[in-house]
Amino acid sequence: AEAVEFARSRIDWICARLGELPAPRPLAPGRQLRLFDEPHVLARGEGRARRIAPEGGAPGRLLAPGEDEAFARGAVRLLKREALAGLTRLTAAHAATLGEPAPEVRVMDARSRWGSCKPGLGRSPSIIRYSWRLALAPLSVADYVAAHECAHLRELNHSPRFWAVVHDLVGDPAPHRAWLREHGARLHAFGAA
Repeated sequence: AEAVEFARSRIDWICARLGELPAPRPLAPGRQLRLFDEPHVLARGEGRARRIAPEGGAPGRLLAPGEDEAFARGAVRLLKREALAGLTRLTAAHAATLGEPAPEVRVMDARSRWGSCKPGLGRSPSIIRYSWRLALAPLSVADYVAAHECAHLRELNHSPRFWAVVHDLVGDPAPHRAWLREHGARLHAFGAA
């Protein structure tokens, strides 16, 4: 009851914040997007969903089978697969620079964080999870998030030492963090109904 009364007392503020959210960006044939900075177009295709790389100045194609919701689900699966491959490469490069074992990389559908790092215990490897939507951000931003999570392989906090590791990997993190604050909600709108 107390929570309901609190929400009612802030209804105008809540409505204003909801009104600021970007419109959902469904994944449908013809939608153009950038995948790790490379232009692509979603298109309907037969068989397993797949990516055709950009060539000769033409955008790449992300092909998925099905109609409407089935197409959107196939496109999301393809984007998650591509995100996992790209983020795994970025993570491996930063882990190697730090002299750390390559962590296991996973993608998730998180709405509140871009990544997380679970340290390895004993013989278990560290696990880094990323939002698959990072594949739709500029490559430098995705690379910053990978560096941020890899820095946690050394420092499990956000201390000055942690930020020094991030800076050593990607330089000043401020522009990347600002980009995520400004454009993050738009990325989260991808794949929404």
